[in-house]
Amino acid sequence: MKQQLEEIIHQVYRKEKRNLFTFLTGAGISSDSGIPTYRGIDGIWVKGTQFHKPEEFGTLRYFRQHPEEVWQYALFRKKMFENAAPNESHFELAEIEGMLKDRFHLVTQNIDNLHRRAGSTRLYEIHGNNREIKCSNGCKGIIGLPEEVKGKNIDEDLTEREIELLTCPDCGHWMRPNILWFDEYYDEKTNKKFSALKVAKNSGVLFIAGTSGATNLPLAIAETALKYGAYIVDINTEDNHFTELIKNKKNKLIIRERSTEVFVVIKEIIKNLNKDLM
Repeated sequence: MKQQLEEIIHQVYRKEKRNLFTFLTGAGISSDSGIPTYRGIDGIWVKGTQFHKPEEFGTLRYFRQHPEEVWQYALFRKKMFENAAPNESHFELAEIEGMLKDRFHLVTQNIDNLHRRAGSTRLYEIHGNNREIKCSNGCKGIIGLPEEVKGKNIDEDLTEREIELLTCPDCGHWMRPNILWFDEYYDEKTNKKFSALKVAKNSGVLFIAGTSGATNLPLAIAETALKYGAYIVDINTEDNHFTELIKNKKNKLIIRERSTEVFVVIKEIIKNLNKDLM
């Protein structure tokens, strides 16, 4: 594995064009922080929405019918995220960013804020985040979640003050979390769709970790990177949709190890490469 990574990294490092080092991460990256993945046996959809299928509950349609219930669940997740700490994978990526600077980009499906808390800044949160809200009726822009709205236990009700703070001052409709739901489409404003695809187009290598590729934009990012000649490095413990995409391609490396261990190797290769070129 190390030798293959060295060859890929050295080749991309010396390129003048389409030479970005891009990392695509998903829920598996945060599992070591104690945050359940979404669809596993102990997944967050199972724990939080035992009476609903994710595709039913996690929709704008359901929110409009049951806004308080969805907000209770959103604030339950907020509390979970705040009680979690970034793990070694998050910190390794932040260190890699520090070495690569503007040639580093991180695209994440996670809304938990752990990459930011670990120090990553060149970050595209393509499923939104739990720090922000917007009007469910489409008014104006995206704003920060008021500090008075705290994380909750799953059975805690919203207070009258919280309901007031989560009401759009312009139209009176509910404000909603600034995240992507199952019945919505990726866009640039919330999901940085076109920015992420532009990064993919200019990448020399795309490292994929902690995600199976079950949604459209992550797969499109990998397809775009491949189309423009990038290497794809699939770092997951199991085969997935990305594996199927790249299995017959030349510019690929499939690694079945934990992301943290692989990130340490990548960091050391880049560190040594920087020393050699000084």
